[in-house]
Amino acid sequence: MAANGTRLAMTTDTYVVQPLIFPGGTIGDLAVNGTINDLAMCGARPLALSAGFVLEEGLAMETLHVVVSSMRRAAQAANVPIVTGDTKVVDKGKGDGIFINTTGIGMVVASAPIGPELIRAGDAVLVSGDLGAHGIAILSVRNGLEFEGPVSSDTASVWPAVEALFEAGIEVHCLRDLTRGGLSSALNEIASVAGLRITVDEALIPVSDVVRGACELLGLDPLYVANEGRFAVFVPDQQADGALEILRSKSVSAGAVRSGTVYEHSSGIVTLRSRIGGNRVLDMLSGEQLPRIC
Repeated sequence: MAANGTRLAMTTDTYVVQPLIFPGGTIGDLAVNGTINDLAMCGARPLALSAGFVLEEGLAMETLHVVVSSMRRAAQAANVPIVTGDTKVVDKGKGDGIFINTTGIGMVVASAPIGPELIRAGDAVLVSGDLGAHGIAILSVRNGLEFEGPVSSDTASVWPAVEALFEAGIEVHCLRDLTRGGLSSALNEIASVAGLRITVDEALIPVSDVVRGACELLGLDPLYVANEGRFAVFVPDQQADGALEILRSKSVSAGAVRSGTVYEHSSGIVTLRSRIGGNRVLDMLSGEQLPRIC
């Protein structure tokens, strides 16, 4: 939409994660960062947020304070004010502690349209950092699990990295945050719309040793585990190195790598080149690997 010649973007999302507080974050900063990131994926600079709370009767005030404080810190860090909000209370047993809805409005700064339909054969697939930390962090607390090392959620605003790409004049064809369904589901959605084949190299997909070990122990595939501060970006092959240099200069995307390439293919599929040289199709996530992680 547009107002006085300025292109605007708007998004809304509701967060229902359990536990409310987890390693690396809370449902509060998750809500702030998640909505900011939705705007970023549209090429929009976040301008303001609203916040709506549904609180269950009996919620500890200490918990509410921790959650709201984390929202304030996340909004201040992103320089995006929370300008309005609302609170409702439901009877005990009719909620799950806290539900939060955040709506964001932003100004589109991308000079050209971006989206799955705009990627081209030959484009490079860049991933902004290691995958799976958020989902594993939630699971570790929810089920009282301990792994080989600590795992913290990657929840963060990715706008500084996205903005840097635009300011440098990188020709961004598509952006996608790697939330529900992880990298594999995001790439499948993009390939389906574009009608092209996306091939990623398993050896080039960043997954920490702790997350990889936890996934092996639990029978999970890190390519399907959700993230809250990671995204994929599609750029022309000749601009891939420059885009990586820019991404790596920002803390939120310091671990950015090139993980794949786009090829011609009428069916729109995603394939994985394994560490041993074989190839297999990466399908969409069937069902839920981890319930309610965002």
